[in-house]
Amino acid sequence: MIRPFGDGRDRYFTERLGLFVHWGLYAIPAWHEQILWRSDMRRRDYERLVHRFNPERFDPDEWLAAAENAGMSFVVITTKHHDGFCLWDTRLTDYSVMSTPYGRDILAELAAACARRGIALGFYYSCPDWHHPHYPNLGRHHEMFGPRRGDRPDLAAYWEFVRGQVRELCTNYGPLRDFFWDVNVAEHHDPSLNEMVRELQPGILINDRGPGPGDYGTPERHVPDAREFDAPTQAVQALGRESWGYRADEDYYSDRYVIESIDRVLAMGGDYILNVGPKADGSLPEENVRTLAAVGDWYRRVREAFDGAVPASTMIDDDAIGMDGGPRVHRDSMLVTRTGNTLYVHLPAAPQSTGLILKPLRVAPERATLLNDGSELRAAVETTPWHWQEPPYLRLSGLPVNRMTDTVMVIRLDFADEVVE
Repeated sequence: MIRPFGDGRDRYFTERLGLFVHWGLYAIPAWHEQILWRSDMRRRDYERLVHRFNPERFDPDEWLAAAENAGMSFVVITTKHHDGFCLWDTRLTDYSVMSTPYGRDILAELAAACARRGIALGFYYSCPDWHHPHYPNLGRHHEMFGPRRGDRPDLAAYWEFVRGQVRELCTNYGPLRDFFWDVNVAEHHDPSLNEMVRELQPGILINDRGPGPGDYGTPERHVPDAREFDAPTQAVQALGRESWGYRADEDYYSDRYVIESIDRVLAMGGDYILNVGPKADGSLPEENVRTLAAVGDWYRRVREAFDGAVPASTMIDDDAIGMDGGPRVHRDSMLVTRTGNTLYVHLPAAPQSTGLILKPLRVAPERATLLNDGSELRAAVETTPWHWQEPPYLRLSGLPVNRMTDTVMVIRLDFADEVVE
């Protein structure tokens, strides 16, 4: 079980689901946020997009309303991605939103909206920079393929630039929940940068991708193969399969895939941020808004299985022994969370049948409730043909497996005090 931090960072345990936003100049070509690295587009042509960035439909309240509708309590935005373009009024480079036709501080507008709505704010910041003349683009992963004419590669000078920008971000936009570094390709090690962040933003959570030790790991686009996290973890997933930024012809993950991913991570004790890529005009794609609404419909129904609950999957075996000592036959995969004497059984993978065996539990709950629709399930301790040579185990039956095919079922089991103890 993950131990509390003992300070303001313990919001990790109470603010579990958040919105990630990838937005910048790359929304204009609408192909990928790393279009410079993944295509033959030239830097000078990309940098001219600064003269076309004018998101007249940008409304931070629209973004936050969609986040709230999904049950989210915080948002993290890309202040500067690998392309080096900055979404705020920075004094350290002209390559920012202030040099665009829009000419307004995006972060200031988002921070003000977050404060009004009581939503926590976090900032993403890229370690590599494809625009800054001091960053040594050496052709490593997530770097340009060498310096261009006029560049003056100097890693120490670049990180002083970073220090100044991070100070701006941690000083000018109110309280921050997260500081999310990304891809420290140059493997620059300077713990004083995170120490500065903590001094300016007491209680902030810092991830593990920066120049110093962080508070949490960040698996991306996958859920680790485990039943419980042993260290703070914030899983990162995009709604789009190909891109994090806006892609005009995107392939989107199914609602069920996204919900299953969220359920697994939260039931294992982690946090989760789900990414959207706003269009160049600032509006959210309809597909993003619709999926966020589907997530919220599910999350509101089952949220009690996460809020204040702790991982308890080790109480339940998720496979069964074959008859006559034969091979182990995989049955229904499940995860469990617990609040006091209440267990919550999560079924992120679609159950195979209308019944479940909760081996090795041998006491029936006072009631079994399917949180998705509030219906009551049958629960009894009994011997079944599959486990005929074993003691009787708790069996749940009556699951609506043919009706609830596009969601993740979560079952609440209320036990008498002495049972769970």
